[in-house]
Amino acid sequence: MENHNFIGTLFIVATPVGNLEDITFRAVKILKEVDLIAAEDTRHSKRLLLHYHIETKLISCHEHNEAEKIPGIINHLKNGLDIALISDAGTPTISDPGYKLVTGAAKEGITIIPIPGCNAAIAGLSVSGLPTDSFLFLGFLPKKKQKLQQTLEILKTQAPTLIFYESPRRVKNLITAVLNIFGDRKACLAREITKLHEEYIRGSLSYILKKLEEKENVKGECSLFVRGCSEEKSIDHKELEAIIIERLSTSDPGTSALAGQISKEFNISKKYVYDVILKIKKGDTPV
Repeated sequence: MENHNFIGTLFIVATPVGNLEDITFRAVKILKEVDLIAAEDTRHSKRLLLHYHIETKLISCHEHNEAEKIPGIINHLKNGLDIALISDAGTPTISDPGYKLVTGAAKEGITIIPIPGCNAAIAGLSVSGLPTDSFLFLGFLPKKKQKLQQTLEILKTQAPTLIFYESPRRVKNLITAVLNIFGDRKACLAREITKLHEEYIRGSLSYILKKLEEKENVKGECSLFVRGCSEEKSIDHKELEAIIIERLSTSDPGTSALAGQISKEFNISKKYVYDVILKIKKGDTPV
């Protein structure tokens, strides 16, 4: 590329999350004009480059080698080469490698330019049917059960729509954990966004979990969107006890059914409500 500053530019280029036609004209132009393309997986990216007849040299830059690659890439930039960073799909650095490279380049005063385009979180949010005026992107949550539960406990009072990424192997475990801690909130599961078998399941968390249980197996990367906490309906423990006692005095639809009703109404954990109901029925809490 023509360079008037004698120092190269680092371009952060968004690529399709599935459908190759979702790339922008500008992204194709930049990828053809830069001196090097740093790719998360060079073998994966060759398919995209071949499709658009892009012959730019590829080098690898992924989570396992990013730290050791940064000095060389920055040196190339300082020597006047323009470099584009791409990930396997979507926008680099968003739950993908690139953050360390961008930070390192910024410290060296190198110009860094985004070439916007696809992003699974934003694409899925736009069709989720959940509030979009305020949202919180969390990416991939911890895999270990205890750490996951601790993280969700911190997040359960957040008002914005929550966005999570998860693998198809663990997505049911994630939804179960969110359901147990948040209560049965409205949500949307987006799977295989822009691809041939893309799917969007909208409804309560329990409904989404039920639909997934009906599948022989779940395939494709998943994005989960969960409605934030409704502050106006939040209640403390004493208020919860009073509500349960009042409703038990008029009718008893069953512990599980009542826990489900209150959980959905106040966006609190069904298990928590269930345990309180059991204590009241056993006489552990004064009626």
